Amino acid sequence: MNAEPASAIEEAALVARARQGDGDAFAALYRLHGRAIYALALRISGDPATAEDIVQDTFLKALQSLGGFRGDAPLRAWLKRMASNLAIDRLRAARPTLNLDDVQIDAAEPSTERRLDALGLLARLSPQARTVVWLHQMEGYSHPEIAALFGHTESWSKSILSRALARLRGWLEESP
Repeated sequence: MNAEPASAIEEAALVARARQGDGDAFAALYRLHGRAIYALALRISGDPATAEDIVQDTFLKALQSLGGFRGDAPLRAWLKRMASNLAIDRLRAARPTLNLDDVQIDAAEPSTERRLDALGLLARLSPQARTVVWLHQMEGYSHPEIAALFGHTESWSKSILSRALARLRGWLEESP
């Protein structure tokens, strides 16, 4: 799914060609960024099939919106924002209310075993909690940005994150 990383100039040229309807250029952009978008979608959704759907929807939307891409941020960041929004929209549609007891967290650790443990723990969290944790801890979203994505307050985002991290810590302490 991923190709060799392109320089900013090469990527800008691909974007320009894709804007003009060059399918090969758009396919190249997909090869460059598809895997990263899938990884994000999988972390948010927790389901490979849903993640694939989010990737497809992201690139379809990108194809329709490429004319609006200003280039003041990296294309991957623009695509990730789009994928995050689509994933959150799916979460809202699937589960309109949040159970505050079902909070998730991600704690990426250096060892592979600890990373697998952390990912397993993340999977135990609710989709909304997992999403808040992933967006804040791994993607660098701020609480105001997360709150806006979910249509809640900044304090809601902070509360979800805090509870999720506490729950993850508790689960880590319980494990042998």
